Amino acid sequence: MDPLRITDTITIPPSEIELTAIRSQGAGGQNVNKVATGIHLRFSIHHSSLPDELKTRLLNMQDNRISKEGVIIIKSQQTRSQEQNRLHALQSLKSLLLLATTVPKPRKRTRPSKSARAKRVDTKKMRGKIKELRQKVTR
Repeated sequence: MDPLRITDTITIPPSEIELTAIRSQGAGGQNVNKVATGIHLRFSIHHSSLPDELKTRLLNMQDNRISKEGVIIIKSQQTRSQEQNRLHALQSLKSLLLLATTVPKPRKRTRPSKSARAKRVDTKKMRGKIKELRQKVTR
């Protein structure tokens, strides 16, 4: 197996990716019961050769495929072919790592303008007057 190329500078050696053949779930007749066509991919973030910055971004991601221990777990069982499922699992890993390579843009703090604050207060007062008109009239 060739190294998995993420970007021009980042590649993952095959020794860091653990692929296990499993039996696929769901309908499919005897083929499902006999042949292990599904693929279970495990990739440890902590023990990988990824840059520390990328590891941190991956560990901070809110993704179901990343466990609390820092292991990416991808299960692929879409097709009847083990090879296609393996390629699909590797592609999913690659897309997850590519997502983590993008550096988030820092948020620039802004304040609402004076007219925007005045407009907000005016609409709140109007709403209050409308609600006031809904009350029972006292004599």
